Amino acid sequence: MTDPTPPPRRVAVVGDALIDELRDEHGSREFVGGAALNVAVGLALLGEDVTLLAMLGDDEPAERIRAYLRDYGVRLVESPSPYGTSRAVSDRSEGGEPRYEFNEAAKRRALRFDDATRGALDDADLVVVSCYPFDDDGQVAAIVAAIERPGERLIVDGNPRSGMMADRERFLANFEAFAARSLLVKVGDEDAELLLDDTLDAFVERLRGDGGDAAILATAGRHGATVHAGDDVVHADIVALPGPVVDTMGAGDATLSAIVHHVATQGVPQTADAWAATLGEAMTIAAATVRHEGALLRVPDHETVYPS
Repeated sequence: MTDPTPPPRRVAVVGDALIDELRDEHGSREFVGGAALNVAVGLALLGEDVTLLAMLGDDEPAERIRAYLRDYGVRLVESPSPYGTSRAVSDRSEGGEPRYEFNEAAKRRALRFDDATRGALDDADLVVVSCYPFDDDGQVAAIVAAIERPGERLIVDGNPRSGMMADRERFLANFEAFAARSLLVKVGDEDAELLLDDTLDAFVERLRGDGGDAAILATAGRHGATVHAGDDVVHADIVALPGPVVDTMGAGDATLSAIVHHVATQGVPQTADAWAATLGEAMTIAAATVRHEGALLRVPDHETVYPS
């Protein structure tokens, strides 16, 4: 008898790994984080075979990140950083929206496209790129050259950060060109405001007009998320689960992880109904994630989602 469970797909996640320092009225706490790292760990928790390609320094924070990835079964192909390991400080001590500051390593992030990096990309069934330096033409040219068959296996989340970008117009131009090569593109309302000074709908229309066939996942915080795929437009509201919302930092990464997991195991949804089911599941995972501090993906148990 054959095993009906398919083997995990090999997923390479490319982007940032850093230390998130959260400051609020209660003090300061540190978490291993970074958008790409969050997605990589989330995919591993969902059962995928994951390799993270990221830049680390030769310091104690890098050791924490390596240990964290080992704990969750994520392989690491690292590029050296002469500036140390990246750090993001989120200051929420005055209430309202957090203020973010990034160290020099985060601002100068770059990958080395050596044999190990290229090998990990070649071996992957899917390649997910998140929080990549799209304002660096050299880094963009290098990753484009390294990824074969992008339209069949490439997923991208620009994840721009004002404190990390050196050139907004260059970032936007390179991201749009990269998105046009991709299978699936994630954008958020904050991305649209930062890169275009416009609405999320306007950003989606701009991406759809660039000639690519990518499905677009558009996330809008408390207003939910929408998938635009061909002629289908599928929306899902945020999911109400028991307990208060504690930390929204990992919501977008959890949503993307869940959708990439579906693509890895079942392929890209081909109908509006299939997208609705996929997006609903992803939003449920995001709702469970935001009910804990930090960005670690959480999967709610069946009793939580479907109480008796």
